[in-house]
Amino acid sequence: MLDRFFKLTEHNTTWQREVYGGATTFMTLSYIIFVQPVVMNAAGMDLESALVATCVASAVATFMMGLVANYPISLAPAMGHNFFFTYVVVLTLGYTWQQALGAIFISGVLFLVLSLVGLRERLLHAIPATLKNAIAVGIGLLIAVVGFEWSGMIVDNPGTLVGLGQLTSGPVLLSLFGLTVMAVLLALEVRAAILLGILATVLAGLATGMLEYQGLVGPVPSITPTLLQLDVWGALQMGMVSVIFIFFFLDLFDTVGTLISVTQEAGLLKPDGTLPRARWAFLSDAVGTTVGSLLGTSTVTSYVESATGISAGARTGLANMVTGSLFLVAIFFTPLVRMIAGGIDPGEGLVLYPVVAPALILVGCYMLRQVKRIDWDSFAEAIPAFLTILIMPLTFSITEGISFGFISYTLLKMVTGRFREVPLLIRVFALLFVLRYICLTH
Repeated sequence: MLDRFFKLTEHNTTWQREVYGGATTFMTLSYIIFVQPVVMNAAGMDLESALVATCVASAVATFMMGLVANYPISLAPAMGHNFFFTYVVVLTLGYTWQQALGAIFISGVLFLVLSLVGLRERLLHAIPATLKNAIAVGIGLLIAVVGFEWSGMIVDNPGTLVGLGQLTSGPVLLSLFGLTVMAVLLALEVRAAILLGILATVLAGLATGMLEYQGLVGPVPSITPTLLQLDVWGALQMGMVSVIFIFFFLDLFDTVGTLISVTQEAGLLKPDGTLPRARWAFLSDAVGTTVGSLLGTSTVTSYVESATGISAGARTGLANMVTGSLFLVAIFFTPLVRMIAGGIDPGEGLVLYPVVAPALILVGCYMLRQVKRIDWDSFAEAIPAFLTILIMPLTFSITEGISFGFISYTLLKMVTGRFREVPLLIRVFALLFVLRYICLTH
């Protein structure tokens, strides 16, 4: 039954691999279960209610992606979007968190409409192959940088922006241990290498006292303080138009970028660059954002950490059934999840995540392989790819990398007399990106 529904044989996978992959994805992105409530709490929302909203919204969207699109791509509240929600919309612009949720709901409804009419799907298929590969590589480097940062191997350096961390500190050594275990297992072609590496890192952390065993089961928090508390009418005031647009804009290109990179890694993109069932994938993303705003959490989107599950063997939506179920189970096992995804504070204002950091680093290695598919002999192709790849990790933004790629690609094709090679949607969005930057400078 599983084989027929999820087409396991067709995708050259087994239910065991899908289980491994789904569990690996959850282990890698489970940090969001505790990071998200903390960020939402800073905006004035109830922390425990935000935790439940995060788990339920993530599970609903992840299940839908697996069932209707049959992709091993999990969804959860987006990092970056949550900080914009709290620190810009609420704490800087002075809107209430209820109005901010209302803005996310409106952007989610817009996404539903655009997904149903296929505009987001057409944008995905319109992106040239060079930029598709560059986006995948750029996101891989971004993930790796986050992993190095969370491991403590790179730290803030005023003179050079980043520098080498204190390699002899406990959390860094724990991350290096996990990275070594995963690398060795991968070299030996052990399919569940990343999941086994995470488990080995947890055991090492417990043995050395860096991780504290906090039990398994905890009380289930109430979701009432944030459930249906969004203020849609308040979000419709004139001043919130730009906020809705930014939420919409960020989610659109983060999702497109993530789908390109993750499906490219899984071999799901067709040779002509099209993605089967893309409309259903985008619809799942839109439903996740809309449901999340109703429950009480910020924009829900596809997660690049899904690449860790793909590296462990996941190829179908069956992996999402595992990941989504673990999101729901996490509500009951909050002490255990806190231990795996929780940070360690070694002092100096740092919070490190040594258990999940090695997995992110190696995902970057996986995704860098797409760089060989870029035409480096043509500067009209190579320069946009180069800018896309570097801008993402340097700005910590998928959207900014895509912006620079679209603008430079359109410009260079135009000056070389090949403007007709640029798809209409790419031209339109390149112009919108330019206008966006002009608006940001005023």
